[in-house]
Amino acid sequence: MGVQDSGSSADNEYPDGSVRLRNPHIQLMDQDILYHLALGSESHDLVSMFGDVKFVCLGGTPKRMEQFAFSIMDEIGHKLPAGTTLLDISRYSYRYSMYKVGPVLAISHGMGIPSVGILLHEVIKLMYHARVRDPIFFRIGTCGGIGIEGGTVVISEDAVDGLLRPTLELPVLGKLLQRPAKLDKKLARELKSLASAEDPYDTVTGRTMCTYDFYEGQGRLDGAFCDYTEADKMHYMTQIHKAGVVNIEMESLSFAALTHHAGIKAAVVCVTLMDRLKNDQVLAPKEVLDEWQSRPQILVSRYIKRYLSMKGRLSLDGPGGSMCVKSPRRFKLVQQESETYD
Repeated sequence: MGVQDSGSSADNEYPDGSVRLRNPHIQLMDQDILYHLALGSESHDLVSMFGDVKFVCLGGTPKRMEQFAFSIMDEIGHKLPAGTTLLDISRYSYRYSMYKVGPVLAISHGMGIPSVGILLHEVIKLMYHARVRDPIFFRIGTCGGIGIEGGTVVISEDAVDGLLRPTLELPVLGKLLQRPAKLDKKLARELKSLASAEDPYDTVTGRTMCTYDFYEGQGRLDGAFCDYTEADKMHYMTQIHKAGVVNIEMESLSFAALTHHAGIKAAVVCVTLMDRLKNDQVLAPKEVLDEWQSRPQILVSRYIKRYLSMKGRLSLDGPGGSMCVKSPRRFKLVQQESETYD
């Protein structure tokens, strides 16, 4: 039996909407070093650098998130000062990449639950230190479809594990901690409403299965090991499809559980690269895949643009993620720690 996490996600917000941490030890620390982002609470002026953030967009690869950063810059009319370009704020970490475009952060999260979990711990702390109010988190990624064709955009209604449980399990101090993985239903509906009838592809909602492994955990037949038959695989895929699963990926469970635990509104938007009821391998040519991967970005961009337009915040000017150092000595320490920390 696991230990259910206690407390409501609503407890993690202050009355003004700023993020509250569920960790009393942070306030007692001389400096909170965000190792994997190459940032620190005393080395950098995080309020000046990130205090205006409203949207945090996470995706798998540094290249994809760099492309998204340039794309969202065009969409919201953000102008960089002459002679400047977008800066990878976390370049000294050599692990994740982070770009800031006005109120939007675009960050790569790597692959799988451990990688996205590490990032979320530090990004949620970043929101706290920067005194960000009511941030909205998006995961923008790729997945395998279940009964839907490649190129289909999927907005996750729920995230479940390989046993169809909507819970993230994590061994902590010898006990199995269980955190509910919940996404914001209203946000999912709002995203779905932004799908256009003129889009040359379908946008659907449904249950997303998140696995701990790309091969056996997803029932693939093309891994180095496979102790089941194709009939076994098809039976399993058919069963989860009947249970409402429309896609499989490797991050949504952790993403949903940690954002919910932090009281942060969040959504997962992915594009399918194949129908797993038909094949296991990605067969579409690169130029097709590149276009498919832009589709979740387009939908999230529509949401961000509409929100900023309603708030009268389009066409913003400002630096593309400039570094604001409070303490050169501590900055050097953070840079050294991030370069060597495993």
